[in-house]
Amino acid sequence: MRRFCFAVFCSLLAVGSWNSPLFAEDKPKEAAKETPKEAPKPTQAESDAIAAVKKLGGSVLQVAQNDNRLDIAFHLADGKVGDDHVAAVKPLGNIIYSLNLRGTEVTDKALEHIKDAKGLVRLHLERTKVTDAGLAQLAGLQSLEYLNLYSTEVTDAGLQSLAALKNLKRVYVWQTKITEEGQAKFKAATPTTQLIPDIALEKKRAELEAKRKAEAEVKAKEEEAKKKIEEEKKKAEEEAKKKEEEAKKKAEEEKKKADEEAKKKAEEKK
Repeated sequence: MRRFCFAVFCSLLAVGSWNSPLFAEDKPKEAAKETPKEAPKPTQAESDAIAAVKKLGGSVLQVAQNDNRLDIAFHLADGKVGDDHVAAVKPLGNIIYSLNLRGTEVTDKALEHIKDAKGLVRLHLERTKVTDAGLAQLAGLQSLEYLNLYSTEVTDAGLQSLAALKNLKRVYVWQTKITEEGQAKFKAATPTTQLIPDIALEKKRAELEAKRKAEAEVKAKEEEAKKKIEEEKKKAEEEAKKKEEEAKKKAEEEKKKADEEAKKKAEEKK
């Protein structure tokens, strides 16, 4: 019987039946390999523009291996960065994902060069010379999600010019001339956009904090007054006890003295 089984096994090997369904479950399954898609190569015009940006001191990084969009930054460039630097970015309008102009000398004129950058998602304009007139140039950037306007001269009018940007998620407006009324009007038009700081929300938080602080102060004063009353009561009780002990001691001394005088008189009579 053993010889028969061994013979069958050898026969299966000989005819290549190892691949039969009987043994299929014993074979490891090879995982399907997916070849990552490569990003489209830049056109000659785009390559020339990238080289021009780098020559001006700008940083150009591709978002990902399979994403040809670009992160462009001038905020770390040597020397002053002005409107002409941003002009070099214009040919890259279709593939710019992020543009960082933080702390540069750019003005409203610079934003004319990116008004057609339809794919722009993130824009840093903090501490620049951009005003309301410049923000009006951004009205067509429907992909814009992030905008930083910290420490600029932007007012309510400039903020309102962004109301049509329905994909805008966050706008940073610290140290600008935007008012609470301007924010309220903007939020009514674009309720999905978060303004940082939210003046009305910060005001409400400040009021709640002031109320909490006032309540804490009242409670602290009540506890202090209660503690003072308890201390005064304790002090009065200690003084009363002390007086009582002194009076008791005095009475005992007087009694002792009277007893001694009486004893002395009695001995004198004898």
